Order: sequence, then C-alpha cells, then structure tokens
Amino acid sequence: MTTVAVRVHPKAATARRTWDGKTLSLWVLEPPARGAANAAVVTAVAQWLQVPRREVRVRSGRSGRTKLIEVAAEITLPAPDASFT
Repeated sequence: MTTVAVRVHPKAATARRTWDGKTLSLWVLEPPARGAANAAVVTAVAQWLQVPRREVRVRSGRSGRTKLIEVAAEITLPAPDASFT
C-alpha cells in the first residue's frame, strides 16, 4: 500500500499538478461541494500513477484541502518535477 500527501486547489481555471517529491499539488476544476473535488482528486491521482481508479481512495482529509490518498498497490512514486530539483 502506498500513501501520497495531496494539496488540493478546487475550482481552478485550469487543471494541473506539481510534485515536489513529498506533496502532490492538484488544481482541479470541480468545486468542493458534494464530493466533486474529491472525485476529481481520485481520478487525477489514478491517472498520474497509472493505476485503476478503484485502487485509489481518500484516506483522510475528505473535507479539507490537504488530503492523504491511499493507493492499494505498492508502487514507486515518480521523481519530483523538474521545477523542484
């Protein structure tokens, strides 16, 4: 099992992500109402790590901007983005 700390920026003008090796920052288009932003985060993390969406869940921080995301598979996290090296 792998966990990733995520900082969410809901209602962003454009979707994007940055990874500094410790925290994934995600800008999602969806608002934080009715779980829309959480669903977008799960989808974005699954795409980023190239795992099925069903293997990704919000472990903690469901109502906050800082979340701990759990991935059912044991995976190696990508290297930090070039802007953080």
